[in-house]
Amino acid sequence: MTIRLRAHHLLCLLTWAGKGYSPAFTAGFTVIATRIAAGEAVMLVDGPDDVCAPMLDDPGCHCRGDSVARRDAQAARDLAALLGRPLSFGQRLVLDPATLARMRRAFAGGAIRTACAGCEWSGLCRDIADDGFARTVLPAPQPDRLRA
Repeated sequence: MTIRLRAHHLLCLLTWAGKGYSPAFTAGFTVIATRIAAGEAVMLVDGPDDVCAPMLDDPGCHCRGDSVARRDAQAARDLAALLGRPLSFGQRLVLDPATLARMRRAFAGGAIRTACAGCEWSGLCRDIADDGFARTVLPAPQPDRLRA
C-alpha cells in the first residue's frame, strides 16, 4: 500500500513527535509515520491526504485552505531543489534512511523550512531539529549523518 501525502506533510514528518491538532489526528499521523519508517512508499498528492483524513469532516478544518496549498507549493519547491529533481502529483517516493537523513540535515539547517513560516508548530519543530530529531516517531538518524 502507498501513503498519500501532501508536500508540506513531508516536512512535518521529519519532526513528528506525536503532538497534533486532536487525538484522532495525532494517532493517525503516528500510524503513518510508523508505516513510512517500515519502508512504505509515499505518493505526493495535491490537497488533503491521509494525514488530513481524520479532520476533513470538521467545519473548521484548514486542509483545503489557500494558506495550506501555498505551504504545499513552497515545500514541493524546496524539496525538489534539495532532491535535484522536480516533484509532481502522483509521484511515488521512498523515504529511505539516506533520503531522510538528507532531508533532516536540510531541515535542521533551514534550507527547506520556508513553508513552515507562520506555522503554529514551527517552534516545536525547530526544537526537535535542534535536539537531533531524538524525540521523533521516525528513527533518529546517527549524528554524523546529519553533519555530512
